Amino acid sequence: MKRLLSLMLAALLAGCAASPAPLKGSGDLGVVIERASGTVAIVDTSERRVLAEVPGLGDLSHASVVFSRDGGTAYVFGRDGALTRVSLIARRIEARVMQAGNSIGGAISADGTLVAAQNYTPGGVKVFDAKTLALVADIPAEYTPGKLSRVVGLVDLPGRRFAFSLFDADAIWIADLSDAASPRVTKLDGIGRQPYDALVTPDGRHYIAGLFGEDGLALVDLWAEKPAARRILGGYGRGEQALPVYKMPHLRGWAVAGRHAYLPAIGRHEVLVVDTESWAEVARIPVAGQPVFVMARPDGRQVWVNFAVPDYDRVQVIDTVTRRIVKTLEPGKAVLHMEFTPRGEAVWISSRDANRVSVYDTASFAPLATLDLPAPSGVFFTSRAARMGF
Repeated sequence: MKRLLSLMLAALLAGCAASPAPLKGSGDLGVVIERASGTVAIVDTSERRVLAEVPGLGDLSHASVVFSRDGGTAYVFGRDGALTRVSLIARRIEARVMQAGNSIGGAISADGTLVAAQNYTPGGVKVFDAKTLALVADIPAEYTPGKLSRVVGLVDLPGRRFAFSLFDADAIWIADLSDAASPRVTKLDGIGRQPYDALVTPDGRHYIAGLFGEDGLALVDLWAEKPAARRILGGYGRGEQALPVYKMPHLRGWAVAGRHAYLPAIGRHEVLVVDTESWAEVARIPVAGQPVFVMARPDGRQVWVNFAVPDYDRVQVIDTVTRRIVKTLEPGKAVLHMEFTPRGEAVWISSRDANRVSVYDTASFAPLATLDLPAPSGVFFTSRAARMGF
């Protein structure tokens, strides 16, 4: 009898040893773009390690990612026009469509049913069913007969709506896809020269497009009965010699901290601080170089900034109470992106030419981990799924 019990126990233990590891909740996951190899690395943000690598995603030289509402699926927008649906749970490609010739990002609708891609070639926005990647709407950015604009600054809005900017047409369009088969598009023309990127505030009320062709930004109040664009921060570089722009800066809702927005000044070594009640400039913070990403920690206490060449080996941290630089880090050459963990206790920083992602404690600035990855660029965590404009 004892021998029988011993054999049964041994068999049970052997069965347990052979069982697969339990699945993790998707809220602990994220992806890192390996831009040189067309691969995404699926990472665990708590254990700070790579779980798997998924190849076969094409040209990821300007890739961006949005997530399904449950955080289990990543939609990857490739520069070559590919849209790829990747399961973070099964760790594989589920669907893929070549939807354009040149694409630079996209968004997912608030209800999680529609995925929209913004395209340079052909200019416009294409909208897909989030489950199947079947095309459900095509919105050409035709601003004059036969001419299509490059589209930038695509963001999700409350409802099945999106806003985006037309770089070549000096326009902002708002698309309502309540009926995806018949999109209703509101067109705002003459908003300012060459909008290059945009953000929507966390409450979904204001859409702000940065202007490459002039000093200033365009602001749209989306709660207005008839939305219209107005200029803010006009002439912020007036009287100063313009510097060559080495890399186009980015705007997103991640730059809003409390009542203030922290925005990169084009061609300047400054971050502009803007009051989101009056939309007036209240301060400028000198920084090490031309800012590219200006990102607020989730609690708003810090803003982290990376830079264009030749200062792209550094990251600076702004304390939002004193509006002073409190730390300068050197994570490695060619810092391309930063991403905070959901509560902001840590930040992941990709250094393309150093072939690594560095993880730092945001309170002590101590290094927590290093992940060796080939040519990493964008870092995206599933916590974005619950945030507008991400």
